[in-house]
Amino acid sequence: MSELQINTTQNVKIAFNAAGAGERLLAFLIDMAIKIGYMLVLNWTFGAFDNMDQWSQIGINTVLSFPVMFYTLALESFLQGQTIGKRVMKIRVVKIEGYQAFFSDYAVRWFFRIVDIYILGLGFFVMLFNNKTQRLGDMAAGTAVIGLKESVKISHTILENLRDDYKPTYPNVIKLSDNDARIIKDTFSTARTSKDYQTLIKLRTKIIEVVGIKDVKQKSDMEFIEVILKDYNFYTQDM
Repeated sequence: MSELQINTTQNVKIAFNAAGAGERLLAFLIDMAIKIGYMLVLNWTFGAFDNMDQWSQIGINTVLSFPVMFYTLALESFLQGQTIGKRVMKIRVVKIEGYQAFFSDYAVRWFFRIVDIYILGLGFFVMLFNNKTQRLGDMAAGTAVIGLKESVKISHTILENLRDDYKPTYPNVIKLSDNDARIIKDTFSTARTSKDYQTLIKLRTKIIEVVGIKDVKQKSDMEFIEVILKDYNFYTQDM
């Protein structure tokens, strides 16, 4: 598993593990097995349509094949960058900056599957010779697939000391995942130590965008990010 490094301003680096080509291939095979199983069930269940005219069969087959066609796009969008295969293999699609990808990013990756997978499996060979283990779809969408197996538990990575009477400010922080919170804290700690104020500004802006905060209560970037981390701990400590 290769290390994926992200450079911020002032050459501050954030590192996490990129999923290996083998892990991604196994995840793909798991998803493919699910699709094939679905098609077999359809074949057994809807065999009665064989006696219909050709155009009716084409129409029905097209509609019933939608779940297979949009399987990856739909699941990655709803499961925050994971399909069933990726979840089994404990890998996940993220933006190259380390944040959660958007629907448009998943759509670009899905579209490029035509080239990556169905044209001689080109994407697999591109991953083998890419230091970020990206396929063409990842390069186009600005995404990467990271491994979650070695992630430390949330209580060990972003634990904040909360007073018994602590009152949270931003309930929307539950939109963040454990990995998002870990990356936020790692970036925040590194930028604060190196006095990289530009990265702190960008991190604050990204958090506001992803979490959907309308009214920011804190004046300084550092105070705001500290509150975000404490609020995340408050809402997830019993999960």
